[in-house]
Amino acid sequence: MSTWPDAAHGPEATAYAEVPPVGEGAHDKAERASLGELVGDISAGLSTLLRQEVELAKAEARESATRAGKAAGQFGAAALAAWMTLLFLSLAVWEWLSSALESRGWAAIVVMAVWGIVAAVFAMVGRRTTRQIQGMPRTTETAKRVPDALMGNEEAR
Repeated sequence: MSTWPDAAHGPEATAYAEVPPVGEGAHDKAERASLGELVGDISAGLSTLLRQEVELAKAEARESATRAGKAAGQFGAAALAAWMTLLFLSLAVWEWLSSALESRGWAAIVVMAVWGIVAAVFAMVGRRTTRQIQGMPRTTETAKRVPDALMGNEEAR
């Protein structure tokens, strides 16, 4: 259960009255321990497992939130750049087209259609970026194993 090289040193060490001798199995311990000690060990193990699951969930949530924040910043920067480009380039193209077509109305419609296509492309790229956010895959996987571990079937999955 412990990720520490020596179970006597680490956060789990305080959960047990004593460190079991090397080679002692669960059956040997069950024969010499009282029911209260066994329940205490189970409770401590379950508590450690749940704490580890919560820590994993927090770490994955931070990672996903960081990626989502970066994507939001990229959307914001793209929107600002697109707005500035749209403003100045649209005015220039509109003026150029209105002299070529001799109609300010039709020139405005052409400029609007071009920027509508550009907006659709930005939306598709942003959608693809947000679909790459994975959520918490490791937490989901380990949480699925908790019921089997509680029943003693850790290798069931």
